[in-house]
Amino acid sequence: METMIQQTAAPVGQLKTNRGLLKFILLSIVTFGIYALVFYSSISNDINIVASRYDGKKTMHYCLLCFLVSPITFGIAGIVWMHKISNRIGNELKRREVGYSFCAADYWLWGVLGSLIFVGPFVYLHKLSKAMNLLCEDYNAKG
Repeated sequence: METMIQQTAAPVGQLKTNRGLLKFILLSIVTFGIYALVFYSSISNDINIVASRYDGKKTMHYCLLCFLVSPITFGIAGIVWMHKISNRIGNELKRREVGYSFCAADYWLWGVLGSLIFVGPFVYLHKLSKAMNLLCEDYNAKG
């Protein structure tokens, strides 16, 4: 009797796809900002899992950035990190042919310039969450 082994490209571990703006705001308030660290840490981990074998890059873990590098550079490293991760997510969306537009321009326009109208950073967080959810869904399905 011959057994057939079916191979699939889907990964063994599934990445979470339930990021959202409302969840971010509520849990950040309830946990006094600790959830924001968890949120950005999971994004830095997930983009490394999804994209590293294709683009050869490795994004610095958010906790290392937040507690060590950013204070030394007076916050400039945080700005550079957000720019780079936004671009990396956008590049991976294009590479995987996911129909969603996201890039560093979203960070600069919504996250930075949009802070002048107060709602800009929230729009950026929504776009970031949606982009990562779509990337993780694609990764969970195709590997």
